Amino acid sequence: MNKSWHQDDRLHFAVGIEDTFVPQGAEGERPIDEYELTEHYENLEPDLALAKDVGASLVRWGIPWYRVQPDPNQWDFDWVDRAMDAFAELSLEPIVDLLHYGTPLWMDNQFDSSDYPKRVAEYSAKVAERYAHLGVNSYTPVNEPMIHALFCGEYSYWPPYLSGTAGLSRMVRQLAEGFVRAQQAIKDVLASNAVMVHVDAGMRFIGDDKAPEHRELASRLRHQVHLVEDLVVGYVDESHPLMPFLRDHGWTDEDFAYFEHEPQFPDVMGINYYPRHSTEVLEAGKNPMGGFTDPRPVQNAGIAGLDELIRHAAKRYRAPVMVSETCVTGTVAERIEWLEESVAWAHAIRNEGIDLVAYTWWPLFDMYEWTWRHSTAEREAHRLTMGLWELAESPHGLLRKETAVAQVYRRLASIS
Repeated sequence: MNKSWHQDDRLHFAVGIEDTFVPQGAEGERPIDEYELTEHYENLEPDLALAKDVGASLVRWGIPWYRVQPDPNQWDFDWVDRAMDAFAELSLEPIVDLLHYGTPLWMDNQFDSSDYPKRVAEYSAKVAERYAHLGVNSYTPVNEPMIHALFCGEYSYWPPYLSGTAGLSRMVRQLAEGFVRAQQAIKDVLASNAVMVHVDAGMRFIGDDKAPEHRELASRLRHQVHLVEDLVVGYVDESHPLMPFLRDHGWTDEDFAYFEHEPQFPDVMGINYYPRHSTEVLEAGKNPMGGFTDPRPVQNAGIAGLDELIRHAAKRYRAPVMVSETCVTGTVAERIEWLEESVAWAHAIRNEGIDLVAYTWWPLFDMYEWTWRHSTAEREAHRLTMGLWELAESPHGLLRKETAVAQVYRRLASIS
């Protein structure tokens, strides 16, 4: 049996195509589908060809669940079939994001639905079954589950608009069970061929955590970064620092027993890290809620932050690790500087013996900021200059304009 990509000795170069889907609209809120905004639906094959052209061997790429399952009893895989055929023709390996935010429109209460864990498992099995013959084996059951829980729970920013720590606790429970069931469903289909890539946001908290308003908050923030993953792998027992927090929010012995008895481990643990945004600063005299509505200050932690998070993930979850997203939003020169610096770091940490198996520049081409959902401005006002290719408006749709960042990525990938 051939080794999977995560078992060989290479540093794999990957790219990602931004795939946030929050299809529910409301007064003052536009549905957000990054594939629509970036015109990826129309440019599917040429977009994937860009990934091949730049030398990537892996592509983190998501399925729009709300389109694939427009009705509880209806499935439409036509467009995804085209994508999987294109991956096969290009000899590119997809790491399939099954859930990158957002549920189908028919699911009442979204992630708070009692049917959510069962439904996401059903969907996951359908996808795994449909593309097993093409050798599609690498899956991320849910991207950034703690960001999901915060935005849909504590921050009340996305559906189902729960709020506070009670909302956070509820979303953590739902997402973790859905995660477990989805992974079980995929492994039931693919057995030992399955490569489960868990991905969460690398979040760091620094600053004045001794101020009275931050003592308890800082501890919770630092531990909850790992909370969904810890539940999924069965780490939340009586010794876990957040056990009292969960019990205070109504978790029962049966809740904890479910996760302890059904642990689902990663084959690869992915960390999403953005040097200018992943480190939040606690300031004395302030106790902001966080999120987009009341953000904490951030600090550019550079390579030091990335190094800390990757080493911690490797030790905590005892699995190969990957940089599953990274970039800086800035000029071409700033992007190149971070690309070269972070790839040099990746080689250095591998030489130390850390099992870093992949490095992902995210995204392949520019994306549009999530604030687009709560705005009336044109999409160009929300474009984030992050990509190897920039998106440019034209009378014929969005053009993909290669930047010097792509040229540097291509060179670095060729010598990995």
